[in-house]
Amino acid sequence: MEPDRTPLKGRLSHQEALPETVRKVLGSRVPRVIREGTKPGYRHAGVLLPLMREEGIWKVLFTRRSHRVQHHKGQISFPGGAVDKEDASIEETVLRETCEEIGLSPDRIEILGRLDDVLTVASNYVVHPLVGRITLTENLVINRAEVAGLLKVPLGMFTGALKGLYPVEYEGTRYETTAYKCGQDTIWGATARILENFMEIVGDSLSLPPTEK
Repeated sequence: MEPDRTPLKGRLSHQEALPETVRKVLGSRVPRVIREGTKPGYRHAGVLLPLMREEGIWKVLFTRRSHRVQHHKGQISFPGGAVDKEDASIEETVLRETCEEIGLSPDRIEILGRLDDVLTVASNYVVHPLVGRITLTENLVINRAEVAGLLKVPLGMFTGALKGLYPVEYEGTRYETTAYKCGQDTIWGATARILENFMEIVGDSLSLPPTEK
C-alpha cells in the first residue's frame, strides 16, 4: 500500500471543518417544529447540543443535573432551559441559559443550526434543540444549584454502539426507552432523542475517524 503522503494539514482539514459540515447539513433541511399553542399545557424550552474539540477529538458536552432542580433531577442533559417572555428567540434562550448554568458566555458559542423539536415525557416541555460549537471550556463557573457536574463524551461514540432499548426507572416510574450507556451514566429521555436525531441527520456526513468511535 502506498504511504499517505498527504500533508498533515490536509489530513486534518476534514475534522477541523466538522462544524462547517454540520452547519451545511442542518442548513439544507427544514426542522420539524412544534409551534406555540399546538400542545396546550406545554411550556417551551431551548437546549444546546455543544460540540467541542479536545485533544484532537470532537466531543459532546453534557450537564449532570443536580437534585435541587424542579425537573429531571440527576439526569444527563444538555445546557438550556425554559423560554422566558423576555427572550426574543430560541437562540437567545439557549445562550442565556447556557451562560447561567455552566458559565459559558455567548461569545464562546457558535450556533451551527437547529434540530427537530422533541417533547419531554413527564415535565410537559416542547424542547427546541440547537447545535453549537463551543470553545474555551476550562475554568467554567458552574451553577451548582442546577448542575452537579459536566460529562464529555467523544462524538464518535454515538454512531450506534452505545444506543439500545433500555429499562429506566425514574422517580418510581419505569420507562422502556431508547438510551445511550456511557460507563455508569445512562443518557435517556429527550436528551437521547435529540442525540439520535442529530446522528440520523448529520452522522453519515462526519466521517469520524476510528479514534473517535
